[in-house]
Order: sequence, then C-alpha cells, then structure tokens
Amino acid sequence: MGPPSPPSLRTDTVAKHFGPTTALAGVTLEIPGGTWLALVGESGSGKSTLLRTFNAMVAPDGGRVFVGDADVARVDPIALRRHTGYVQQEGGLLPHWTILRNARLVPRLLGLADGDDLARAALDLVGLPASQFGGRWPAELSGGQRQRAAIARAIAARPPVLLMDEPFGALDAITRAELRQAFAHLRNRLNMTLVLVTHDLQEAFALADRIAVLRAGRLEQVGTPTDLSATPATPYVHELLTTAGVN
Repeated sequence: MGPPSPPSLRTDTVAKHFGPTTALAGVTLEIPGGTWLALVGESGSGKSTLLRTFNAMVAPDGGRVFVGDADVARVDPIALRRHTGYVQQEGGLLPHWTILRNARLVPRLLGLADGDDLARAALDLVGLPASQFGGRWPAELSGGQRQRAAIARAIAARPPVLLMDEPFGALDAITRAELRQAFAHLRNRLNMTLVLVTHDLQEAFALADRIAVLRAGRLEQVGTPTDLSATPATPYVHELLTTAGVN
C-alpha cells in the first residue's frame, strides 16, 4: 500500500484585520489534495497572512480554515505545526545547531525512531549530502545552501502539507533560479499539498499547477497557469501577467 493521499486545504470566508488594515476580506479558497498552489499578488495583498492560517500562526477574525476535514481552530496548534512543513524567506535555521541536527528537528519532535535516516534522506533530496554538509553550521553555508537546508528540515518527516513563504525571495537571481529548478525536480518525490507565497509570476508558473491571485485581501482569480494566461479574469490579473511577461 502506498502513502496516504495528502489532504485538501480550504478556507471559508476568512477575514483578518490588523488594526485598521484589512489583510483578508472574506477569502474562500479550496486547494485539492496533492495540488501545488502559488499565492501571488503585490505586497500587502494578504498572501502570507492567508498562508499562515493553515498552520494556525494567524487566527482569523472570521470564517473557518480546514486541513482535510479538521477545522484548524479546533486542533492543537503545536501538533498541527509538527505535521505541517514550513519554510520562511530567511530559512530560520537554528544557528547553534549543525545542518544535520536542524534537519532532524521535526522527526525528533515527533518521536520517530528513524529520524536520523529521514534527515539524511531529506538533505540528499535537496542536494546537500549529509556526508559533506551535515556537520557544518548554518553560518558556513551560502544563502542558497541555507535555504536548501531549510527545505530539508521542512520535508524530513514527510509532512502531508508544505507551506513556503517567499522561500527564494532573499536570494540573488542566479541562485534563486538554480534553487527553483532543484525544487521543481522534487515534485514527483514529495507526496504533499503545497502552498507557495511568491511575488514572482515566473516562479509561480514554473512550480505551481494552480495559481491564486490576491489583491487587497480579496481573490481576483484562481486557476491553472494556462487559465490565467488565456483568460485573465480581471484587469488587475491581466496587468500582473503582462508586467511579469507571462501573458
């Protein structure tokens, strides 16, 4: 029997305010299990806020969020996060831990007996073999290597859901392109539902099979890259695609 199917993700009229600022204005979105979806839009559109509702790092002011059949508001947030991979822009590696120990973090927290093997396998997957990089410290790696290690830490326990918040945004253009290509090659090796926040439409088209365009906390369009290119739903989506050179 193969691994279980990854769960769907869903939001139902989710709203979030930070003081007078509306971050999310009643967003309803469904992400089928196994889908790789990119959240795109300009700064302040609500991308990262929406992403973080799926691991309870942001609690909505209204509406509901589901991972599979589970209402996120009704589950233990610590347990939820331990079963949800998360990669942020700066990686967030623990600087006083070696790369192998960083990669082993979640398997250890979950009490998995084969945690060391899982960490080594994850480092191999992202192109940082533990025999060469496992004993190094984060400060000894380049920016691209640190992000590879952060991805390895996020996938080591093979979580059913992976959330990535501008994971390549702080890298130079060449490193960003190399890492994006390397991550794309992992697609068939990772049995998970993925949500990627990016402001880079080229990146979204390269990595995602569905794209959700946000503007001022509202969904403008959700569809495949082909859907968006062929029939932009709003003038904003058309402008976004034209500016990015993907339309």
